Amino acid sequence: MAETKAEKRIALVTGASAGLGKEIACLLAKDGHDVVLVARSEDKLHALADELTKTHGVTAHVVAADLAQKNGPSGVFAETEKRGIVVDFLVNNAGFGSNGAFLDLDLARELEMVQVNVTALIELTHLYAGPMRARKFGRVMNIASTAGFQPGPYMATYYASKSFVVMFSEALAYELAGTGVTVTCHCPGATATEFAKAAGNDKTKLFASGVADAKEVALHAYRAMMKGKLLAVHGAMNWIQMESLRIAPRALVRSIAAGLNKG
Repeated sequence: MAETKAEKRIALVTGASAGLGKEIACLLAKDGHDVVLVARSEDKLHALADELTKTHGVTAHVVAADLAQKNGPSGVFAETEKRGIVVDFLVNNAGFGSNGAFLDLDLARELEMVQVNVTALIELTHLYAGPMRARKFGRVMNIASTAGFQPGPYMATYYASKSFVVMFSEALAYELAGTGVTVTCHCPGATATEFAKAAGNDKTKLFASGVADAKEVALHAYRAMMKGKLLAVHGAMNWIQMESLRIAPRALVRSIAAGLNKG
C-alpha cells in the first residue's frame, strides 16, 4: 500500500454515504488522500466528512447530488470546477437494483436505475477522465458486479446495467493504455450493504447463501485500483463461477440466476 502514500491526491467517490462507497472513501482518507463525497444524503456525507477529517487529517468535500436526475452528473462536475478541485481518482460506485419480473416493476424506477448505473457513470467518466488524460495521470474505478457476466431473470435491468459497466470499462481501458490513466472494473458478489434491502432481494437464495464483508470487498477494490488492475473479481468462488460461465450452456446460466433471484 506504500504506493498510495507517495503523493497526496484527490478522489471523488459516488454513493459515498454508505456501503462500499463509504468504505472506499475511508481507505482513501487513511492513505492521506483528500476526498470528494457524493451522494443524496447530505447529513450522512457531512458526518462522514467530519469523521475523515478528524481521524486522518484530510480535506473531505461534500457534494450532495442525485445522480438519478439528468443534471446530476453535470452538476457534480460544475461544483468541483467551481471549487477548484482537481480530481485524480474517480470511483463510480453509486448504483442500485430491483427485484421482480421486469413487466411487474415500476418503469420509472427501472429507468432511474439505468440513469444511475449506466448514464451517470458514462457522463462522470467522460467529464473527469478527459482532464486526467490531459494531465497524463488518473485512476477510474467502476464498481460493477459478478452479475455483469450473465443474464439475470428477476433482476433483468440490474444485471444488464452491470454488464454494460464491465464491457465499457474494458473498452475504455484499452483506449487509455499508455496515457497514464488506468481503468479498474471491480466485480463483487453478494455483499453485506444496504443494497439488498433496497433492491428487495435480501430474502432471495442469492443473499441467503452468504454475503461478503463490505470492508473486505472495499479493500480488494481499492488495492486493485491502486495497482491499475483492469478486471478484479472479489472472492475465489466468484472468480470460479465467472470462469465457468464461458462454457456453461446459456439456458442453464439463465435458469440458475433465476432461481437465485426469485423471491
